Amino acid sequence: MAQRGRRPWRQSAQEYARGIVGGLFFSMPLLFTMEVWWAGFVLPPGRLLAGVCATLLLLIGYNRYAGLRRDARVLDTVIESVEELGLGIVVAAGSLWLLGRITLAMPIDEIIGKIVTEAVVVAIGVSIGTAELGAGSAAEQGMADERPPREQPWRALLDQLALASCGAVLVAANVAPTEEIPLLASEATPGRLLGMIALSIMLAMVVLFFSDFLGAKPASDVGWPHVLRWTAITYAAALLASAALLGFFGRFEQVGVGMIIGQTVVLGSVATLGASAGRMLLQ
Repeated sequence: MAQRGRRPWRQSAQEYARGIVGGLFFSMPLLFTMEVWWAGFVLPPGRLLAGVCATLLLLIGYNRYAGLRRDARVLDTVIESVEELGLGIVVAAGSLWLLGRITLAMPIDEIIGKIVTEAVVVAIGVSIGTAELGAGSAAEQGMADERPPREQPWRALLDQLALASCGAVLVAANVAPTEEIPLLASEATPGRLLGMIALSIMLAMVVLFFSDFLGAKPASDVGWPHVLRWTAITYAAALLASAALLGFFGRFEQVGVGMIIGQTVVLGSVATLGASAGRMLLQ
């Protein structure tokens, strides 16, 4: 979305349209989830601000290392990310108003809380929708062809972390605020948690290297050291995204370390699918 003044208004309008569709497509379950409405009502301002900042950093990382114009200047990437965050806020506000979840009669802090809570995921959907849902104009395809090469190890790592994190957040955010996560974590035995960890790692490995999905690389082509390394990175990204979401929704308050680990592992089993698929599909 950056550098709009240098591109035809029609192309800019198409990008906005793709962004709105992407924001709604990826966040629709959250817009209809009561726990998210309640979270927006009770979350303190500091946590809401932290969520906005974390979302902006994630958008910058995605646009910089994995988005449509990875060769853009840093300033253009930041501006584009801010625009996507703003559009996410607008889409979230309009959707909540249409659903009757916010009204002018509500206190302003409740309105802002509900909008921000929904917008942190809507904005990621906006960014991915802008980059991924379009067929792409000739100019955009030219930009894609001119992307910096990925052979630098540090850039490949940041590229894949951005993709895995976005995919994990989009999938895990749909269940992170629900009551089922702490319930499952409280009832899970250590053996079941270890089983979830093993299953998540196996799932990531299968999706990335043994599934023949679009973008997957066969293990025979890359070797086992590569398979193990990137599987571990993908699962780590899923766990970090899960912990961040649970912390944002207040699931770590007044609970012990065991409950924190249990909830993260349970949600991580969901986030792993998004992190694995995100590395292949969101690029």
